[in-house]
Amino acid sequence: MSRIGTTAGLKIMKLVTGGAFLDGGDLGEVFISRKEMPSGAAVGDEISVFLYRDSEAVLTGSTSRPRAELGQCAFMKVVAVTKSGAFVDWGLPKDLFVPASEQYKPLEEGRSYVILVYLDERTGRLAGTAKLHSHLNEDGSAFRPGQEVDLLICGFSDIGYKAVVDNTHLGLVFRDDAPGELRYGQSVKGFVKAVRPDNKLDLSLLPPGQSGVDFLAERILEHLRANGGVSPLTDKSPAEHIAAVFGASKSAYKKSLGRLYKARKVRLEADRVVLQD
Repeated sequence: MSRIGTTAGLKIMKLVTGGAFLDGGDLGEVFISRKEMPSGAAVGDEISVFLYRDSEAVLTGSTSRPRAELGQCAFMKVVAVTKSGAFVDWGLPKDLFVPASEQYKPLEEGRSYVILVYLDERTGRLAGTAKLHSHLNEDGSAFRPGQEVDLLICGFSDIGYKAVVDNTHLGLVFRDDAPGELRYGQSVKGFVKAVRPDNKLDLSLLPPGQSGVDFLAERILEHLRANGGVSPLTDKSPAEHIAAVFGASKSAYKKSLGRLYKARKVRLEADRVVLQD
C-alpha cells in the first residue's frame, strides 16, 4: 500500500493539461506536474514518485528524491525562518516545514541541522523535527555487538558523539572509539560495540577487535605507501596538518607512530617519516 512520505511506483490514470493523475490506491488520485513526468509518458505507464502534500494540501507525486523520506534523518539547511517555524531544503521544490514546537532552540537561517521527517497527523502533511529523541528508539536490544551500521552524527557530549543509527535508533560513539574528529551532520559507517544492560547502544568507528591506535597505524602505512614511502608529517608537525590528512589528534598520531617505530615498520627522521622495507 502506498504511503505519504515514501516512494512508490504508480500508474498513470489520465493525462490533463498541467500533468497527469496517478492511481494512488487507498490514497486516491495523485497529481504529478508535466515538468515532473518522463518524456512520452502515456496512460498505463508506471512512474516511480515520492508522495507528499503540496502547499495547498493536494496529494502530489515527484520524480525528485528528498534527502530523507518518512521516518528518516538528513542534514538539511535552513532557507527561511518565520514566527511559527523554519523551512529547510530537503531536495524537493516545496521546502520542509519544521514547526517551532519541534525545535530545541530556534533554528537559524543559513545553518544546517539534522532533521527527521515525520507525518503531522493533524494536517496530513509531512514536517520536520529536530527533536530526534521523540521519534527515534533508544532500545538497541535488537542489535548485536560487531554489527555494521550507518551513522549520522547528531550531537556531542563530554564523552563522545551522539549518532542516529540506521535511521531508527540513537546511540553514542565514545571519543576513544573514533580515530578522528567527527563533525555534526557527518555520515559514517560504524559498528555496534556493545548493547548496555539498559539496552542503549555503544558505537564505534573501528572494526571489532581493533584499537584506535592500530587503526590509525594502518592508515599511516597506507599514506606512506601511496606517497613513495615518505611523509613530511612527523611527531613535531602542527596538529592542524595532522588533522587535515588523518582526521586524528596529534597525541593519537604520536602514539601510532611510536607503535610503528617499535615494530620497525617506519624510520623517524628529523623532518620526515620513512617506510621501512
